[in-house]
Amino acid sequence: MHDRYGPDVLASPPAHPSRRGSRTVEAQQGLVVEEVETGWCGAVVQVETAGGMRVVHLEDRRGRTRAFPLGPGFLIEGAPVTLSAPATRSSQLPGRKGHGVTRTASGSTAVTGAAARVAATSRIFVEGRHDAELLEKVWGADLRLEGVVVEMLDGVDDLAAAIRDFAPHRARRMGVLVDHLVPGSKEWRVVETARRACDSRWVRILGHPYVDVWQSVRPARLGLAAWPVIEPGRSWKHAVLSELGWPCQTQYDVARGWRRILSTVRSYHDLEPTLLASVEELIDFVTVPPTESSAS
Repeated sequence: MHDRYGPDVLASPPAHPSRRGSRTVEAQQGLVVEEVETGWCGAVVQVETAGGMRVVHLEDRRGRTRAFPLGPGFLIEGAPVTLSAPATRSSQLPGRKGHGVTRTASGSTAVTGAAARVAATSRIFVEGRHDAELLEKVWGADLRLEGVVVEMLDGVDDLAAAIRDFAPHRARRMGVLVDHLVPGSKEWRVVETARRACDSRWVRILGHPYVDVWQSVRPARLGLAAWPVIEPGRSWKHAVLSELGWPCQTQYDVARGWRRILSTVRSYHDLEPTLLASVEELIDFVTVPPTESSAS
């Protein structure tokens, strides 16, 4: 399975090739480069300012795009280079009629005039409404184009039973996104039990390390340096709202707080890479054509 976001972010980074003799190259549209840390190879499609820094968007041969900080750390035909902003005014890939290529919130190339595809039999399952709403905001256009439906599990306490009920098979794949999937957590134990009881060819269970999907939104979007640390035993969402100085007494307060957080998300740039990697891999997994998956 192709990993759009590279290897484990916690793994030891590969050694940088020597930058001695590195030349500076303008990040012109169509220039093919390789990013050293991840091995991501793609053509330059856009240079922009995001989060207070200059980034370059590289599109791979499958049409997928990832952003990297502009500067050193790239290769052209094996030789180290430092990418600089292009001298031209526009740094967006031009369309056939001279217009910039439109991107979806997930960074994919937008397809205009295409109707939503009839829902496929494969599904992506998430724990709750907030997870589903976040996926819709960032990946909604992509999911509709692929005909992928996102369903809610209302928690993963009995994930093995949910998998049995869905009855996945070669033409009916099941992707699951789990909150707080870290070694030793309750969610980790539930997922390990479910994995042992299912056919991994047709089920992919991934997650992120955050207590709640709220934390996958970059704290800077809320003007924070970091999300508040909540001690065990407190309701995480209510406690976070309290720490932020927002109303926090009722479920309505929780819902309103989430809408306020969600409103700050404009695109994938505003989400943490761990969540991005898991969601992209699940979309890849459930959209594999049955004829291709038969070889799995």
